[in-house]
Amino acid sequence: MCLAIPGKVIELDENSRLGTVSIMGITREASFDLTPQVKLGDYVLLHAGFAIEVVDEQQAQETLDLLREFPELADIETFQ
Repeated sequence: MCLAIPGKVIELDENSRLGTVSIMGITREASFDLTPQVKLGDYVLLHAGFAIEVVDEQQAQETLDLLREFPELADIETFQ
């Protein structure tokens, strides 16, 4: 099973469509090719290094809260 994790866009190079996403305090490189509308500060669902959808902050926080509550849903140690 694959899981997309919400994170906040903290760096964005609009020329290369690459940047950095912060997920529970851990940063990951990301490609924004699939989400051309993304802006700095947006929340995205990150899967395999690709931002696959822009989501609102409330939805992102609810998902992150669930992951903190049920770490077995994801390899939560990766993000701590």
